[in-house]
Amino acid sequence: MNNARLRVFPAISRNRDPGKYVDELMHVAHFADLNGLAGLLLFEGNDVFVQPWAMAQHIVAQTKRSSPLIAVNPVYMHPFTAAKLVSSFVQLYGRKLYLNMITGTAVSDLQALGDQCAHADRYVRLGEFIKLVRLLLESSRPIDFRGTFYTASGLHLHYRPPADLLPEFLIAGQSDAAQRIASEAGCIKMQMLPPDHDRGINAPGLNFGIFARQGRDAARRAARERFSDSAEGRELLTLTMENTDSVWKRRLFEGQTAEMQHNGYWLLPFLTFQADCPYLVGSYAEIGEKLRTFAAQGLTTIMLDMIADEAEMRHVGKALQASGLF
Repeated sequence: MNNARLRVFPAISRNRDPGKYVDELMHVAHFADLNGLAGLLLFEGNDVFVQPWAMAQHIVAQTKRSSPLIAVNPVYMHPFTAAKLVSSFVQLYGRKLYLNMITGTAVSDLQALGDQCAHADRYVRLGEFIKLVRLLLESSRPIDFRGTFYTASGLHLHYRPPADLLPEFLIAGQSDAAQRIASEAGCIKMQMLPPDHDRGINAPGLNFGIFARQGRDAARRAARERFSDSAEGRELLTLTMENTDSVWKRRLFEGQTAEMQHNGYWLLPFLTFQADCPYLVGSYAEIGEKLRTFAAQGLTTIMLDMIADEAEMRHVGKALQASGLF
């Protein structure tokens, strides 16, 4: 077996029903816990039904090994609050957390919150946020900090997690500002699965979904049945594009085709507002081989869009196991 391993954070596909939200998250969380996946990706935003730190505690309390990937946006909390929450999780559960650092892309959300920062400035703030959280979690002495957005004087966290339980930070933004902050702050850079994924991977992290069956043709047929094209879905996406300054969403939206590519790359779920990323469609063996190829190119981390359906999750599990990286 290949000595490399891939760290996978599943995320549920779009859910607009608050009555099903928690159950679907827990369904995927238990699947992840039983199948060697790292832990659920938990979103943040004005429209998220359950605050991600609350959901993370609910998941950690009911799983054996899950380490959630929690979306953190400086517009919602101070760095000291984030550091104390990380410290609290370590003390309560002995679990490592991962933090998905975001700036918020829904313009209406930011306006509703009274946030006036320009796109580039939000990433400056994000960089300061990450630096301050790290200092608080790692420093044995009170810290002083002077930045554009944050200042601290003699600030001290009274419990510091051990080194092996310190959080890791991910940044999924694709703008120049996002990439610069990811490099400066030592974060895991994420990118969307590129159409030419044989040569287009240039970050240690990828965001995509998997749709798999025993055979390639069966996978393609089932994928088209699951994710059907619709004018309503396309219109919904177009409306959301008017309310975002996200670079990666623009890149996916503009000039892309909904046709399934020969290599299994498929953007229809994104273009019809059924997923937030491209999908990779193929047989278990094909996808397992692609994952091995991605790992050989330096891939370490996957944000994996998943359908909260037991049968579909089993298919994804078979594709992941076919890689030999779990």
